[in-house]
Amino acid sequence: MKKNHHFKLLFLAVLFFLSSPAISTSEKTSRKTYIVCVDGEAKPSVFPTHAHWYETAVAAAEADSFEGDTGWTSGGPLIHTYSSIFHGFSARMTPSAAAALSVAAGVLAILPEQVRHLDTTRSPQFLGLKSSDSSGLLAETDFGSDLVIGVIDTGIWPERRSFSDSGLDSIPAKWRGTCVAGTGFLTTACNRKLIGARYFSGGYEATSGRMNETAELRSARDTDGHGTHTASIAAGRYVYPASTLGYARGVAAGMAPKARLAVYKVCWAAGCFDSDILAAFDAGVADGVNVISLSVGGVVVPYYLDAIAVGSFAAVEAGIFVSASAGNGGPGGLTVTNIAPWVTTVGAGSMDRSFPADVRLGNGRVLPGVSVYGGPPLRKDLLYPLIYAGSPGEASGGGGEGYSASLCLEGSLSPSTVKGKIVVCDRGVNSRAAKGEVVRKAGGAGMILANGVFDGEGLVADCHVLPGTAVGASAGDEIRKYIASAATPTGTILFRGTRLGVRPAPVVASFSARGPSPQSPEILKPDVIAPGLNILAAWPDGIGPAGIESDHRQTEFNILSGTSMACPHVSGLAALLKAAHPDWSPAAIRSALMTTAYNKDNEGKPMLDEATGNVSGVFDAGTGHVDPRRAMDPGLIYDIAPMDYINFLCNLNYTSENIKSITRRGADCTGAKRAGHAGNLNYPSFSALFAGVAGNGKARQSTHFLRTVTNVGRGAAVYRAEVSAPAGSKVEVEPLELRFRRTGQKLSFLLRVELEAAEGEGGRLPAGSSAVRGGEIVWKDGQHSVRSPIVVTIQASL
Repeated sequence: MKKNHHFKLLFLAVLFFLSSPAISTSEKTSRKTYIVCVDGEAKPSVFPTHAHWYETAVAAAEADSFEGDTGWTSGGPLIHTYSSIFHGFSARMTPSAAAALSVAAGVLAILPEQVRHLDTTRSPQFLGLKSSDSSGLLAETDFGSDLVIGVIDTGIWPERRSFSDSGLDSIPAKWRGTCVAGTGFLTTACNRKLIGARYFSGGYEATSGRMNETAELRSARDTDGHGTHTASIAAGRYVYPASTLGYARGVAAGMAPKARLAVYKVCWAAGCFDSDILAAFDAGVADGVNVISLSVGGVVVPYYLDAIAVGSFAAVEAGIFVSASAGNGGPGGLTVTNIAPWVTTVGAGSMDRSFPADVRLGNGRVLPGVSVYGGPPLRKDLLYPLIYAGSPGEASGGGGEGYSASLCLEGSLSPSTVKGKIVVCDRGVNSRAAKGEVVRKAGGAGMILANGVFDGEGLVADCHVLPGTAVGASAGDEIRKYIASAATPTGTILFRGTRLGVRPAPVVASFSARGPSPQSPEILKPDVIAPGLNILAAWPDGIGPAGIESDHRQTEFNILSGTSMACPHVSGLAALLKAAHPDWSPAAIRSALMTTAYNKDNEGKPMLDEATGNVSGVFDAGTGHVDPRRAMDPGLIYDIAPMDYINFLCNLNYTSENIKSITRRGADCTGAKRAGHAGNLNYPSFSALFAGVAGNGKARQSTHFLRTVTNVGRGAAVYRAEVSAPAGSKVEVEPLELRFRRTGQKLSFLLRVELEAAEGEGGRLPAGSSAVRGGEIVWKDGQHSVRSPIVVTIQASL
């Protein structure tokens, strides 16, 4: 009866639309891609497949389709169908058709497609992963050889030595994936290392039109470089010698050198489209990957409208660990993305390696900079004329293009003014390397790229096409002032190569996106940071290391920065941990990484924020920098089951329909709301939110957190809590001692936070302002230290 009822409703809907007025011409041109989640059990029996049902539903919604103007791509109205992560499809429709479809029987949710963009060696040694260590994480897991890491990105250049299958055993028997042939990519490109390769372009082409196949390849082959780079960070083989333009010479290796790779190409010239990303998630779950690595920028929308949140939930429920980049929107607050609590969100930190390229001014001052320039150097015996491109009458030639010239935009520089000089360009708008190309074409001898106030002191080393370096905001100000005051300003750039043993390290990269989470501040995000600044990894042929069209240099490896580079570090580490602990859930792996992370640098001091030089906070670095050696034996873990996430969504006041669009099943939220609040998700951190009182804010407020920890150590253990309360707060833990009789035993505790005073003199907090304070709880048994941050946020009312 239920199926017949659905069919009758659908039939009536078709009749309704056939009798409705045609959609307006303006609406015909406003078609967009929508992702439709359906109840798979609701398919009427009259349809032989779900695809037939979907096509009929779209036809019913698109009234003007019967007039011969559908706007559909070839092959019918559907772009992708999904069956592993949820039942549903993606299709292009008018907004009114999508609205009509949203109330059709069996439709759970409709998500408007978002377009996302990429968040764009020595790191194994920096993390303590040594191939010669017979008792370390690499050796004990056979370098991750039985695990499969799925990389959702721009594809791969399979011929690189980083993806050799030499010495690898046969493909794991559980693997169900395939290698899809395409332009410039034969199935023989796959091997025992690269065991799967697919590409998804339907969403991209539905919106942007048929791809230009003279510039892009309709295959899993990488024509951007980003995917090759991230894949080799996660699971690249040991390669020697490795370097970029002579910099960072040594051995290149990924985190899990023997782990298998499956690549899913979803990012194209116009970006990474949600419908294609979901198709990759769907394939990855069906193929049998163990880890999904996603270095793609997120969007901040409710979880039920976030395709990555929806796709990753299904993956995590299938036992797949999902790591995603936090985004490159730092150092401002509330910039973190990919924030669903079932996703491990990774920020970026530095390593103890740098590429100094300092600026020497004519007045003798030497200011720090960084660069990976490998071409003909500047003359050592010469100080070059130095100009600021934004100065009136300088590079702009007085032609009214001062702002464009200050940014060294295309066509903004006057060759007669620039020729033979070192040009100072402001950062912003166009890419850093593109600014150097503008200066080079105008005849400049070199470039100094100066940070603005927002960028602070964070420096990224680029493979410039001319002698160029990047300097921080304070150095940029000093250089501009020198140019403005000196009669004949001069300078040069001193390229000093590769420097190791840099202190302090790590620091939080300036660009790394920061918390708190805009959607659910009860959950601390980012979770951790990992190396993401100036990372050496594999690179394709045909793409210069500067990443601009005019750069025709070839290199097997390239040095890039971004949370895109940090994410695959954690993906590879997760594969190693899964190999060491096959029974661990994705949440258990994240817990191990979070509770063993460190927040001290290699000088033993609190980790700094690169942007300001001040001590970093939990919204900058999460629980801290990953430490894979300690993560292998964390002592205790905070595990989370899928039902716990559902209770969390209930406590966000999501409706049953909202929750079902994420989890594919309904939810009774009565018990969840009665039991607590969103902060009671069994997460390895504590975030307390209080409404401050403007003026005299001495009224006491409190909240509590319930947590359950599992003993994953060796046998019986007694853990005692050590608490450092956030300033102005009182923290109580009950009980203060956890006595475990065996491995695998679970015990619970309650942590209560009481706010004693607001910020400032006399407990006063200015109206509309906020204050953040940090503390921690550490459970210790004499062998393990299980650390979780406690964050108190006070927001004063207006």
